[in-house]
Amino acid sequence: MRRGPMRRIVMFNWLTTDGYFSGPDGNLDWVVPDEEQAKAAARDIASCDTVLFGRRTYERFERFWRHAAADASTAPDPHRPGQRSREHRTIAVALNEMTKLVFSRTLKDVTWKNARLLHELDPLEIETMKNRSGKDMIVFGSGSIVSQLTQHGLIDEYQLAVCPILLGSGRPLFSDVTKSLRLDLLEAKAYPSGDVLLRYARSK
Repeated sequence: MRRGPMRRIVMFNWLTTDGYFSGPDGNLDWVVPDEEQAKAAARDIASCDTVLFGRRTYERFERFWRHAAADASTAPDPHRPGQRSREHRTIAVALNEMTKLVFSRTLKDVTWKNARLLHELDPLEIETMKNRSGKDMIVFGSGSIVSQLTQHGLIDEYQLAVCPILLGSGRPLFSDVTKSLRLDLLEAKAYPSGDVLLRYARSK
């Protein structure tokens, strides 16, 4: 039996002010980049050793981040075309080394380093993972996975980076959550870009 605190599952998502985590076609070109926030992200990713992905987010991340470390001199910032940053190299190196759990019923294989394909999200298996030794686990994007984990009370911290933009339409992050969940505010931090990072813990 594991002693000490359980590993946490942390969710991070960019969010429009009207609640969408991607545009109607899955795009993220509305994200307002912020250098201070990027530095914080590069620092904080060291606290995680596992990423949980849905298919679409996995494919998006694999296309860019798999090669971003090797191509650091030319790889563009995915939210700021034609530009790059030192922070993206730090994040790319971390993502390439982390365990990646990909939940998909349609993918036949995953080829990114340290990636493993799972056809179903089993709440009991996730609980077992949380009780193993290791760093925290993190979820990026992956709306369907976020909803499933939320339904089963498995996400410990919600990090929402709210951008100062209204889209009017897009993909809502929590559209498949069917029950209310009380959250406790941990932090609300405004950045020079107008982005606001909201950190919430799931109430016990």
